[in-house]
Amino acid sequence: MKLYYSPGACSLASHITLNEAGVPFTAEKVDIRAKRTETGADFAAINPRGAVPALELADGEVLTEGVAIMQHVMDSAAPGRLPAPGTLERARMAEALNYVAAEVHKSYSPFFGGIEGEAKEKQYALVDARLKVVEDRLARRGPWIAGKDYTPADAYLFTVTNWSQIVGHDLTKFPHVVALRERVAARPAVRKAMQAEGLV
Repeated sequence: MKLYYSPGACSLASHITLNEAGVPFTAEKVDIRAKRTETGADFAAINPRGAVPALELADGEVLTEGVAIMQHVMDSAAPGRLPAPGTLERARMAEALNYVAAEVHKSYSPFFGGIEGEAKEKQYALVDARLKVVEDRLARRGPWIAGKDYTPADAYLFTVTNWSQIVGHDLTKFPHVVALRERVAARPAVRKAMQAEGLV
């Protein structure tokens, strides 16, 4: 398998999950703006959407979208590590993955388009509102975002909240989120992915 990634982007969550699964894979960096991989390949030919992550499977098929990649990797390479399909725990993990994708991730995105002034302050408030939901959930059901066990949803939340430092957002008002981030950061699979992407 080959993971196409951009350092520190949302693809980091898939990188972490591949490490967690213990599956052999290679990783190739992508210049998203130029749509080229580090070996010079046309990334638009690999993923017409032009976004990371993309995972090339052993048979040449390409899977895109981090939420799909993370679940497929764990289910195929580390069966039994995720909650079983059909259980409430599996639905809670899917709920958490989708909330991070649709609400938290997307609330950070406008910062990378260069917003300023009042628009930036409004966006900070939106990030705060999205993270307040996570904070409250962790306070009630923690220690992980989907409940009692670590799942790829935690890797994804860790990845997108890394962007707070980049965009000047204050995470300290969310102590449960900060504590979860510390637990995730301490995992060997996370340290390995961060090192491979040159983030530490």
